[in-house]
Amino acid sequence: MTRRPPGWIDPLLSRLGTARVEDFTRLTTPAEGGRESAVLVLLGEQPDTGPDVLILQRAATLRNHAGQPAFPGGAADPEDADARATALREANEEVGLDPASVTVLAELPKLWIPVSDFVVTPVLAWWHDPHPVHPREPAEVAHVARLPIRELVDPANRLRVRHPSGWVGPAFSSRGMLVWGFTAGVLAALLEMGGWARPWSPGQLVDLPPTGATPAPSAGTDEVDETALR
Repeated sequence: MTRRPPGWIDPLLSRLGTARVEDFTRLTTPAEGGRESAVLVLLGEQPDTGPDVLILQRAATLRNHAGQPAFPGGAADPEDADARATALREANEEVGLDPASVTVLAELPKLWIPVSDFVVTPVLAWWHDPHPVHPREPAEVAHVARLPIRELVDPANRLRVRHPSGWVGPAFSSRGMLVWGFTAGVLAALLEMGGWARPWSPGQLVDLPPTGATPAPSAGTDEVDETALR
């Protein structure tokens, strides 16, 4: 077990030192207001599949973001000391992640999701002591998976999705999950910053069903390219 992240994460950490909101989205984060929240972007590594990221799938019965893959996370509680505490607490509550198994590496810029008025701090972490995780509350989380980076960057697994509202954004297909919306936007940006992304043609466009998750924040247009939600 090593708490120091492996060398393949170093380029990402170096780039995050100068990261701005504009690297992830065209939307300006409000100076005041919005509900503080945090998500955990947990990077790990397995011998057979290499580097990966932990993603959960929301239960289909939820009122908001039903069935949508997402990073573990949620709204801050009054007792949370900071965004890191929020992200780790939520990950523990949702999938049973042991906070002691995680080394927090960096906090990304705060990003605004206007559809829910959340101001989200993505917390990047290294899973130095991985262990089995699972949905702790099936009514909220349906599935948990470690998605290999090599599958996410495979051009065959990259596409765009169109929400019934007309919003269009980037998406990833891996291990039976269609990752889109806010989560896909953050992933797309991090893959580029880490130097892991591969060239791909954003020609494939898939329509999302009319029921289920709400759209991720748009950049003020009906359709934006793959970089607009980053």
